[in-house]
Amino acid sequence: MDPFAHGFVQRAALGGALVAVLCGVVGTWVVVRGMAFLGEALAHGMLPGVALATVLGAPVLVGGALGAAVMSVGITALQRRGRLSYDTSIGLLFVAMLALGVIVVSHSGSFATDATTILFGDVLAIDETDLVLLAVATAVGIAAATAFHRPLVALAIDPRIAAVLDLGPRSARAVLVALVTLAVVASYQAVGSLLVVGLLLAPAVAAGPWTDRIPTRMVLAAVIGVASVVVGLLVSWHAATAAGASIAATAIAAAALSHAAHAALPTRRRASTPVPERSPCTTD
Repeated sequence: MDPFAHGFVQRAALGGALVAVLCGVVGTWVVVRGMAFLGEALAHGMLPGVALATVLGAPVLVGGALGAAVMSVGITALQRRGRLSYDTSIGLLFVAMLALGVIVVSHSGSFATDATTILFGDVLAIDETDLVLLAVATAVGIAAATAFHRPLVALAIDPRIAAVLDLGPRSARAVLVALVTLAVVASYQAVGSLLVVGLLLAPAVAAGPWTDRIPTRMVLAAVIGVASVVVGLLVSWHAATAAGASIAATAIAAAALSHAAHAALPTRRRASTPVPERSPCTTD
């Protein structure tokens, strides 16, 4: 545990923990709704905004947020007006935004350094300002998920049920996309745009076999995510590996171990006492 005696490692652990809590809440809905491709697309969709912010010297989180917002609005517009399927719309904008981001970065004078930071993050460079922003993002995400819990549950079951119950399926869908965008942008500093989906999905997948309740799954996913951050930082320090990649790999390993452990458990049989059948020849 010697690495945690250093201030920059402590800030990395705290920032990563905040990201893990937010991803645990949002990632649960992503897994339940089957929106993993959307999370991947938004992670790459913020690349042009991050690249422009890096070139112009602006805050990268602001640029990433703008890029992800443009991506989400573009997906909605193509789906509604272009009459394209959801995955087709995502696929087109996915490649377009990724290509635009690479073009912007390659045009700058420091391509290698900027590209490495953008793609894989730099969790060890988190400072006090980043911690404040991450704390605000996590609080906003938890508050929004709590306020829209019922509409999101109805949307996950069936959008028609949500409409019949007047729970606003369109509003719930917009909130869900906004939550995914928030989680992706907040996770950028920790694991970068390529690995953000691992931290968004893996803890929620790891929590899945152990509970059927969404709130419990969110809490368990957050705990697994925080543990993945701590273990990933320790592995990175002692093995001299990339911190963001170590965190993402640890989260994926936790998901694999969780499912393996659950599969190894003996099958639970219902404890019930059989009712003896009465013989037709028996008389009282």
